[in-house]
Amino acid sequence: MPKVAIVGSGFIGRGWAISFARAGHEVRMWDQTPAAADGARAYIAGVLADLSANDLLRGQTPDAVLARLVVCADLGEALADAAYVQESAPEKRDVKRDLFARMDALASADAVIASSTSALLPSTFTDHVAGRQRCIVVHPINPPYLVPAAEVVPAPWTSAETVEKTRAFLISAGHAPLVMKRELDGFIMNRMQGALLEEAFRLVADGYATVEDVDTGIRDGLALRWSFMGPFETIDLNAPGGVRDYAERYEGIYSNIFPQMLRRVDWSGEVMDTIEADRRKRLPAEGLVDRQVWRDRRLMALAAHKRKSDEEFGK
Repeated sequence: MPKVAIVGSGFIGRGWAISFARAGHEVRMWDQTPAAADGARAYIAGVLADLSANDLLRGQTPDAVLARLVVCADLGEALADAAYVQESAPEKRDVKRDLFARMDALASADAVIASSTSALLPSTFTDHVAGRQRCIVVHPINPPYLVPAAEVVPAPWTSAETVEKTRAFLISAGHAPLVMKRELDGFIMNRMQGALLEEAFRLVADGYATVEDVDTGIRDGLALRWSFMGPFETIDLNAPGGVRDYAERYEGIYSNIFPQMLRRVDWSGEVMDTIEADRRKRLPAEGLVDRQVWRDRRLMALAAHKRKSDEEFGK
């Protein structure tokens, strides 16, 4: 199996390390703060037990997966012979520009160098890199060892070979790549999520719904279908004649709503007082960490259920 390098070992870097090690790759981790990489390995050791309990380690033991994770003190050592590099450093353009130049100089000539950035366009931090044709964004949905979707975003100069190698590598590691044809602010997922959040804030700010109403509508409504179908398949199945029939029946509803959705609500304005107060009433600040653990365990249970359902009913 090809070796993988993880550059940056925060939440995202740790998540990628679990995913790639579980897939059978030797994973070398490096962080500009040495203690951070050591801490990440200890964190991963704790997560692996929960994954094993949900049968999400592909039949492997936690010790076998953990043995594939190697912490490196030197960036060059981490990159040596790596076929794929995943950078997950802080979301700062200058940091990434410096790192990509260094990684390009140290990595094997045919290695893919990917960034986990969720907001920076790849053209803004790879334009100066000598081997910029092998640079690309692979943005995960956190945590990547539980949520398989990952956005593949090329810069204008990223080669078609790099895009295809990246896509094939992600699939082999158990991911579901979303391959963009070209870069765009927000990529795909944040644009979709952003549209939903904009409406959620408007509904609360304008007094049409409570915070919990909105959460209930997604949690106990739309998300039940969206957990195994996308929006296009959803509407394709929601009209007798399929997607065209749906559009003919219901486009008028949405065209009427659309003009009302063109006004932004300031997320940090007065509405935030309402939203924060509701959330802190339901979940005190000191309970956030425990609830994050609860979220991840629910995601593990959902991932196990989806795998079983795929086997029983098909995708």
